[in-house]
Amino acid sequence: MKKFGILLIGFLFLVGCSVAEHPQNTSGDIIVTGSIGDASNLLPLLASDKTSHDIASLVYNGLVKYDKDVKIVGDLARSWEVSQDGLTITFFLRDDVRWHDGVPFTANDVLFTYQLTIDPQTPTAYSGDFLKVKTARVIDNHTFQVTYGAPFAPALMSWGSAILPRHLLEGQNITETPLARNPVGTGPFKFKEWIGTEKIVLVANPDYFGGKSKLSAFVMRVIPDPATMFLQLRSGGIDLMRLTPMQFSRQTDTVAFRRDFNKCRYPAFSYTYLGFNLASPTFSDRRVRRAIAHAINKREIIDGVMLGLAQEATGPYPTSSWAYNPRVTKYEYSPQKARKLLASAGWSDTNGDGILDKEGKAFEIEIITNQGNDVRAKTAEIIQRRLLEVGIVVKIRIVEWAAFVKDFIGKRRFDVVILGWSVPFDPDNYDIWHSHKTGPNELNFVSFKNAEVDKLLEAGRNTFNTELRKRYYWRFQEILAEEVPYIFLYVPDELIALQSRFQGVLPAKLGIEYNLHEWFVAAEQRRYVFAP
Repeated sequence: MKKFGILLIGFLFLVGCSVAEHPQNTSGDIIVTGSIGDASNLLPLLASDKTSHDIASLVYNGLVKYDKDVKIVGDLARSWEVSQDGLTITFFLRDDVRWHDGVPFTANDVLFTYQLTIDPQTPTAYSGDFLKVKTARVIDNHTFQVTYGAPFAPALMSWGSAILPRHLLEGQNITETPLARNPVGTGPFKFKEWIGTEKIVLVANPDYFGGKSKLSAFVMRVIPDPATMFLQLRSGGIDLMRLTPMQFSRQTDTVAFRRDFNKCRYPAFSYTYLGFNLASPTFSDRRVRRAIAHAINKREIIDGVMLGLAQEATGPYPTSSWAYNPRVTKYEYSPQKARKLLASAGWSDTNGDGILDKEGKAFEIEIITNQGNDVRAKTAEIIQRRLLEVGIVVKIRIVEWAAFVKDFIGKRRFDVVILGWSVPFDPDNYDIWHSHKTGPNELNFVSFKNAEVDKLLEAGRNTFNTELRKRYYWRFQEILAEEVPYIFLYVPDELIALQSRFQGVLPAKLGIEYNLHEWFVAAEQRRYVFAP
């Protein structure tokens, strides 16, 4: 590093963390986290993986954000006004914000980000919300206004998307800009270093409009193996980690761990699913998908893999969501029903070897999931065993995260995938399920297409009436349950371990990391120095 150095971190990575003594007047401390996969792109407009968005959320801001109670509050916008008909939003922007390179933030950055997002040449999965805008204009340097052609329920929160710097991106090819690996934002942390497959380093932004972070730096280490990451946590190599159910329930149940770490458990706004590649002839038949749903024992997965730290999923919303429909079709574990459905779809065991075949081809499929997630790997193994009982041979492929996203999901090279989605607080699911979202770099990578679902998703976002929206989303869930493009497996609990020296952590509906820049460490407990 040319101007700054992280003292002790290189030594830490080699020997697994030694506690450092330092002067009482040293400012802040460094938090070190672990991730099973590296980021792919630090321009959130182009990224689809959680790691990239987690890092970007510390670097960038939107106009609005959720507070700890999941209420919309201002971020880059001090306030806003919504017209009586709900079609026009006028944002009054902060005048005390600067980009990390010192250039003032203005409404021109917001307009530029909007125009970049809807540009057909921008390969983003997030243009749908902004294509609903009829007009967007800069009124003055700190006033921005948008008008929609029709009611759009998620309109306000859609402006929580990251605003990008016009002065650094204008005129550039967005897919080739160096900002993908060297981002410049307005957030509480500034980008410092990215060593691929090893670590990403952010440092506190001294000019952050929300107040300088009490932590001097944020380091994300890439540790693909959860067991290795857990060893690093226990030895002091990292400070924060999402635990597996086994780690949370048993491996951390010691006096020493309870002394050194705090554990948090709360319902996650996410779900894990098994998704079919509907472009494959094998899975184009709904009877086959329903048969596999009957062949899988969700309770076995929740009890055996999740150790009870999850709820059964029946659709794309957790039970805590106001849009959740408890009355959808459920597929109880029944090998008999599975075999009957498979037989009706033309699959039978013609040679008596116990494996189904059709037109001379054995029923063999491959489940892929990402490396570094033992829970998903074990889930795949249980599904493999259950499907063999009904005559389906399953191979499991575990793929390194970057290749998994780029070469398999991105190129639609899979039969069946086990993955998870984080669930937004607004129930709009347009980007994941609409038939217009099946193209390259889009999120509907299972290629689900249903005309009624398209209409429901459009209607759900085009009204402000919550009761109407609920009706649309209930029917949407009923169709997903009938068509089975996914088998919704479980809603996990969020299981987090955090080194106990960190204070100011306030668990809330939004989780614990929403106020990370406000966390602090008492002077006598600080371990690392980020030194000039």
